[in-house]
Amino acid sequence: MQARSGGCLLVIVLLVLAAPLAMRCQTDLTENDRSERNAGDSPMLWSPRLPPPYFPGSGRSPVGIFPRPFPVPPVRIGLPQITRAAGTIFSGSVTAIASVPSSTSQVETVSISFHVDRAIRGVIPGQTVTIFQWIGLWSGGQRYRVGEHVVLFLYPPSKLGLTSCVGGPLGRFSIDSLNQIALSEQHMAAFGADPVLGGKSHISFHDFARAARRLIEEE
Repeated sequence: MQARSGGCLLVIVLLVLAAPLAMRCQTDLTENDRSERNAGDSPMLWSPRLPPPYFPGSGRSPVGIFPRPFPVPPVRIGLPQITRAAGTIFSGSVTAIASVPSSTSQVETVSISFHVDRAIRGVIPGQTVTIFQWIGLWSGGQRYRVGEHVVLFLYPPSKLGLTSCVGGPLGRFSIDSLNQIALSEQHMAAFGADPVLGGKSHISFHDFARAARRLIEEE
């Protein structure tokens, strides 16, 4: 009897000592839960969830890296585009070339003079036209020679009075010995889908000019 009474007394003592500890743990858990909930409700303290990890071959994009966009097809260019961008269009021959130093203009330029044989836009036949081209274009390969016969699509002059061919070499055509417009390999590649120039290496100036004038009338 005495041993049984001692055992019961020990159990009661342990229960009395454990109760405050249990209440303290419960209080701590409640406060932690409240603080986590408040932090989740506060936009200043909220920490966004990390996205799922990236696994190669899973089709999922890595963090911070967007999928590559679909390739953009190249812009089609043809006679309509270069005609509408040009302020001057004509065929003619080069009569003079001169360097214009930067001391007489804001930038160093090259002046090229042409005798207009046939006019399409911005000039008249028989006129002498002198254009000013930035020396950098000349150094980059956009050159002329005296006596050369060309068809030019020229941009309207800039504030400095400079101009150049529309689309670089695409706005410049040579005239061959048969007095036809010759398309270079670059022209044929760029104008492959053009209804007038596509698939041709040569075209008569009459057909060429008629198509260009029709486009000008449609503007």
